[in-house]
Amino acid sequence: QVRLVESGGGLVQAGGSLRLSCAASGTIFRINAMGWYRRPPGKQRELVAILNSGGSTNYADSVKGRFTISGDNAKKTVDLQMDSLKPEDTAVYYCAFTLSRFGWLTRPEEYWGQGTQVTVSS
Repeated sequence: QVRLVESGGGLVQAGGSLRLSCAASGTIFRINAMGWYRRPPGKQRELVAILNSGGSTNYADSVKGRFTISGDNAKKTVDLQMDSLKPEDTAVYYCAFTLSRFGWLTRPEEYWGQGTQVTVSS
């Protein structure tokens, strides 16, 4: 089984910074992508940032220039550095890995962490 565990959430004032980390454990052959998503209060889950295996990144427009995603395939970790936080960044943040567990012929599947709360006060 694959397990993802997030850490680093908490309460911060507007303008502050937080760093989220996510570590995967279990049998993993290849990681295709690592990403961060969030679910603001009363809203649907949305993409924050994604890091593909080739090193390319994509960010939601709302976080461009403020958030930075980084990852290490060998260590099976992904981080999200969040700077200049705003109250509208308040959400439960989830990491997600798209990965294959048992070789090239294994279909990639998506795995999710349990989520970590980020609260930004004004």
